[in-house]
Amino acid sequence: MEKTSVKKDIVIIGAGMAGLTAALYAGRMNLNTIVLENAIVGGQIANATGIENYPGFMTVTGKELIETVQKQAENVGAVVDEFDIIERLELQNETKLVETANYIYETPVVILATGMNRRKLPLAEESKFANRGVHYCELCDGHMYQDKIIAVMGGGNAALDAALFLTKYASKLYLVHRSQFRADEITQEKVKQNSKIEIMLETEITKLLGDTRLRKIEILDKNTQSSSLLDVDAIFVNIGVEPNTALFKDQIKLSKRGHILAGEDCRTNLDGVFAAGDIREKEIHQLTTAASDGTTAALLAEKYIAKLREVN
Repeated sequence: MEKTSVKKDIVIIGAGMAGLTAALYAGRMNLNTIVLENAIVGGQIANATGIENYPGFMTVTGKELIETVQKQAENVGAVVDEFDIIERLELQNETKLVETANYIYETPVVILATGMNRRKLPLAEESKFANRGVHYCELCDGHMYQDKIIAVMGGGNAALDAALFLTKYASKLYLVHRSQFRADEITQEKVKQNSKIEIMLETEITKLLGDTRLRKIEILDKNTQSSSLLDVDAIFVNIGVEPNTALFKDQIKLSKRGHILAGEDCRTNLDGVFAAGDIREKEIHQLTTAASDGTTAALLAEKYIAKLREVN
């Protein structure tokens, strides 16, 4: 069946903080805007259990914060389309094409805010136990392990936040990291004070064991070089992220790390294509900088569209 073509002023790809902020500003400028998201709205931040460094909030969950920004964007006319998978992008021409499972969008401006994906557990057994004990989204899958033994792998803020969130389900939780924690001191202290959590630093997970589901993990104490087995029902992996650029890597200039090369003006090497948030090559990756990128991209996109309209 032939797909319907739809004209938009701006197509935003990615519904995290950067994408939704861009939608909020674009909507306020009366631009016909759609946000396309192939997973859950909010991206990585939707899983955060307690955000205490976003201006205007003493503390807020990622889910609450994202829902608020989404409502703000929708209240000014932006449309957020969740789970309509993007199949093809053509970004080089003045009119860009964004093809999803259901539509072909024609637009002069695309804002890329696709963020990053969690890095997979680098063990041979990962694929065998994926979604059968090995998970990457505590918000999505944590409820499956009520009163079970859970391990969390990672040492940054995201991993410690995941561990704290999962204690609402777990009877016991192992927090395993190969070196020392990188998370901020406040989050580390919360973890240390939680009686359900056993911290295991300088420890590697070397093997996954089980039948049709994960049953045990083999761990290596790096200080003593001794191995042992832990009984676990699930492991939630949070060992870093990778830029989500598969859709457009052959069209947009990327850095050696795989992020989009774009300056503080969020402009890429292609006219009418902007990059915002974690996908952009930059030194600081924070919620506030993602919101800043979204604001900048939308405001400069409006100026770009205005110039096109003058010419045409």
